Amino acid sequence: MGAASAITFSSLGASYGTAKSGIGISAMGVRKPELIMRSIIPVVMAGIIAIYGLVVAVLIVNAIERPPNYTLYAGFLHFGAGLSVGLSGLAAGIAIGIVGDVGVRGTAQQQKLFVGMILILIFAEVLGLYGLIVALILATKQGK
Repeated sequence: MGAASAITFSSLGASYGTAKSGIGISAMGVRKPELIMRSIIPVVMAGIIAIYGLVVAVLIVNAIERPPNYTLYAGFLHFGAGLSVGLSGLAAGIAIGIVGDVGVRGTAQQQKLFVGMILILIFAEVLGLYGLIVALILATKQGK
């Protein structure tokens, strides 16, 4: 369940961030097509969220052992790790999607908003990174 939670929730966040930002890029591309490549940054940042979930899911799957060696404690650690990266990835993806959509549209109207958009996107991405750090600590902790 931990591995499934990690990849599922983080992929949901990444897909929402990609879709929402893509809508903004499409709307902005009508007005200023020369800014499309510069506006792909939110989509890339949303995709990184799914990589966080994939890394933790692989770590969890590789740590699973047969029942006598796999304790209930280790199972709950892995479940917590999956939920940690998954739910924080979902939240980060939603934040990246909303900021990416509005930020890209705003950048089309006023170029000076680009740096501010990037800074806000970095803060949104860090939310997923916090979940990854906690998940790595939990997933690599030795069961008793």
